[in-house]
Amino acid sequence: MIVRPTTNWLRMLFVWNGSVLKTIVPQLLIILAISVLAVWTSGHVFGSKVPLDTVPFPLVGVSLAIFLAFRNNAAYARYVEARQIWGRILIAARALTSQVINYLPADGDGFERKLFVQRLIAFVYALTHQLRNTDPTVDLARYLPAAEARELAGMEYIPVALLDRLRLMLSRAGRQRGEGEPLLWILDAQVSELAAAVGGCERISNTPIPFAYGVLVHRTVYLYCFMLPFGLVADLGMATPLVCVFVAYTLFALEAIAQEISEPFGTDPNCLALNAMTRNIERSLLEQCGEQLPEQLQPCDRYNVS
Repeated sequence: MIVRPTTNWLRMLFVWNGSVLKTIVPQLLIILAISVLAVWTSGHVFGSKVPLDTVPFPLVGVSLAIFLAFRNNAAYARYVEARQIWGRILIAARALTSQVINYLPADGDGFERKLFVQRLIAFVYALTHQLRNTDPTVDLARYLPAAEARELAGMEYIPVALLDRLRLMLSRAGRQRGEGEPLLWILDAQVSELAAAVGGCERISNTPIPFAYGVLVHRTVYLYCFMLPFGLVADLGMATPLVCVFVAYTLFALEAIAQEISEPFGTDPNCLALNAMTRNIERSLLEQCGEQLPEQLQPCDRYNVS
């Protein structure tokens, strides 16, 4: 994800990093070539005039606008929901750490508070890796005992396994202290919130926007842009390539943006900055425990901090 300081209108015109322009340049070049061909041949293909004018394009444009609006709204809704879920993860992790620090006994009384927080941080990293289909081994090894890290590495749902271990630690500590069910209910509510967040992330990750919608929008956009030069050349003449490339840029860019944000846990520049958010949660929990903080990551256009 890219987060930029506010820039003036002139610099915004020439922004490259984070723009989808780099991904649609080949398509724009094709539209430019078709437009130049339409101007060069005066709208003829193989000696025959292409029977197009400006009349059908506004009609098709209305339906195309509806398709693109639906696709972009659905994609942005997934993006916003994913960000809200990660906000709840941060809140629940902080609350659970605070409750453990203040409600449960110290390490000398049998509760390994440091291990608990380490498992909680490992849970956040494991969830990030699960959503991005990457290897969590290195991050698990930083916070978990070697034997436990090796055991978890062979599991498919590592975040769920770590939540089970956190819940078991809380159950044992509550029974040992003799606090009974009220304290366990308070602590378990935060664990349940984290479990709900895992399910919410999995739902977004495993349920993409129906493929038929993407195919419909994709085909409509490309056919519209391919035919547009032959419909405008009679009226615009030499200006046809400029107008067609501009129209194609807006349509191709909207489709590309929707494609990126519809998968919010990906690694494209406009996806969620999961690495930075995970590091932020890690730093927050360590600070609550009085531990040394790792370096903060900033969302930018580099893959390793996106």
